[in-house]
Amino acid sequence: QVQLVESGGGLVQAGGSLRLSCAASGRTFRNCATGWFRQAPGKEREFVAAISRRGSITNYADSVKDRFTISRDYGKNTVYLQMNSLKAEDTAVYYCAADMIGGSRLVGGHADYWGQGTQVTVSS
Repeated sequence: QVQLVESGGGLVQAGGSLRLSCAASGRTFRNCATGWFRQAPGKEREFVAAISRRGSITNYADSVKDRFTISRDYGKNTVYLQMNSLKAEDTAVYYCAADMIGGSRLVGGHADYWGQGTQVTVSS
């Protein structure tokens, strides 16, 4: 089993930055690809970014490419999402996710494990 706890959300002005963290527990986490999703009010949950279990491959949604960066720290069992140049449309609840099969499943919107989410609000 893997438990995921997100932190780092908050209120920020458009153009600003935030860094989300996802602390993981469970021995299998190192064998998981991990990623971030978001869900805005009235919209479906959407894929944001993913990183492979070895950290060598990353994937991003077109809407966040060149603004967001996903990374992972194996020593701290933590995954990060650095968000720069934030826009009002980035406002959403952000969820951390992990999958035993790999990043392709995350890109497709599926995951074995989910966190509870952290709110990000960008004011325009």
